[in-house]
Amino acid sequence: MVLDRPEAYVTGRELDLMEQLLRFDGMRGIELGCGSAWLTKTLARRYPSARFIATEVDQIQHRKNLQESIENLEFRLEGAQSIGEPDESLDAVWMLKSLHHVPTELMAQAMDEIARVLKPGGYAYFSEPVYSGDFNALMSLIHDEKKVRQAAFDAIRSLAERDDMALQQQLFLNVPGCYESWEVFESRFLKVTHTKLDLDEQRYQQIREAFSQHLRDDGAHFLKPHRIDLLRKRPQ
Repeated sequence: MVLDRPEAYVTGRELDLMEQLLRFDGMRGIELGCGSAWLTKTLARRYPSARFIATEVDQIQHRKNLQESIENLEFRLEGAQSIGEPDESLDAVWMLKSLHHVPTELMAQAMDEIARVLKPGGYAYFSEPVYSGDFNALMSLIHDEKKVRQAAFDAIRSLAERDDMALQQQLFLNVPGCYESWEVFESRFLKVTHTKLDLDEQRYQQIREAFSQHLRDDGAHFLKPHRIDLLRKRPQ
């Protein structure tokens, strides 16, 4: 496993990649650290024969999630370190840019939980932002995540090294992102409830000025680099 491979990037959407790598028809799957769960909500609507769970630790976001009802999607308030599912009961687990938000002291426990709930032959899909590029430079002004992203990578690698797990693929994806205005970017990344930001007025203005350097008539466009680690629980 490698943290980054600059020459290996392709540009595309995460949803498209997940549908290439995982079979969702009839599956039972869970997203850990779902945020607004937009991707899992899309999957639930697209695959009515599947059953999905989406978990979140942010109580404010969880209450928002509960306002939307999708028959085959259950929202839960729980952390990755304590998954409320029986042993070997899930076909797939995915974490989309959320593992590095798990407290580092709980990451190993979260990996144990993922291995526990996966069926033999089941998949663990991790998508983590890579610490490089213009978007990362901008986000680092808000919160520098270099250490926690490294910790997340180390946790995934430790999971892959277990006797009952194996790395299937590592892929590198540039995800296009566009923010129509400063207000849109501010709402998405600065007015958040999942993380307490300690930003004074000077730093806030610095972030706004850095964003404005990328702003054009049609918005601020970025290619956001991600590493995809696909692991599989070994069949019995």
